[in-house]
Amino acid sequence: MGNHIEKLAHLSYAEVPTAEPSGTDAEDNGSRIGVSYIFSTDDDDDDALADGRTDERTPPPPSHELECAVYHTAVCVYERCARDLCAHSAESLINKCVPGDVLEFVAAGQSPHWAVYIGDFQLVHLHRAEVKCGLVMDASRGRLCRIVNQLYKFEPLSAAAVVRNATEHVGLKERELSWRNSECFAAWCKFGRREFKMGGELRIGKQPYKLKLRLDGKHAHELEFQSLEDAIMERRRRDRVDKPEVLNELEGRR
Repeated sequence: MGNHIEKLAHLSYAEVPTAEPSGTDAEDNGSRIGVSYIFSTDDDDDDALADGRTDERTPPPPSHELECAVYHTAVCVYERCARDLCAHSAESLINKCVPGDVLEFVAAGQSPHWAVYIGDFQLVHLHRAEVKCGLVMDASRGRLCRIVNQLYKFEPLSAAAVVRNATEHVGLKERELSWRNSECFAAWCKFGRREFKMGGELRIGKQPYKLKLRLDGKHAHELEFQSLEDAIMERRRRDRVDKPEVLNELEGRR
């Protein structure tokens, strides 16, 4: 059902477009070079959900996520603040969703899982190396859920274009895929930006992206990356770790 997607890795930097044809275009200043995630994926641990499932009768668990932001040179392209960390059960959120919304499912010990809501209680998401269509309740697997249209600062496509981007790729598997994880796929559907695709940005030695992790009101820790994709992978890796452990790790480097 999915159509083949152009691969950008073989193009010269001047030939790589800045957007898809269907899209639009701390005080601790110590930075370190980030790790390139060339062959890794982080969406295959969704079955690791603990038995303790959250519903409306159970208060949400304490947030395990850090506030953070991603900058391209001096421009903020992603920001997650404390107000963005509130999450709800899928049952309570589903009636607030409209087609074209991007959903994020979260649980301690797991990378967040992203999906595109297409209406009629259905979503499209990249799961286990395949773009799938299914019900929101089935995809939630008991995790908390939130609408995250606002995290990335790019100009969004129309709702119809977002839904079309998602549904036209249902059925793509493995070697046909151009996205490293569910977040990159859902964000590409929403914004049409080539930065979310594998090979969408050539790694040419420069480190134009900064991931800023906010430790508290006064301190932050910065990491540098060659591509947005790499910064996303590092943030998602840290989201799998309990917040106190991340804070201890970063405090030890200061």
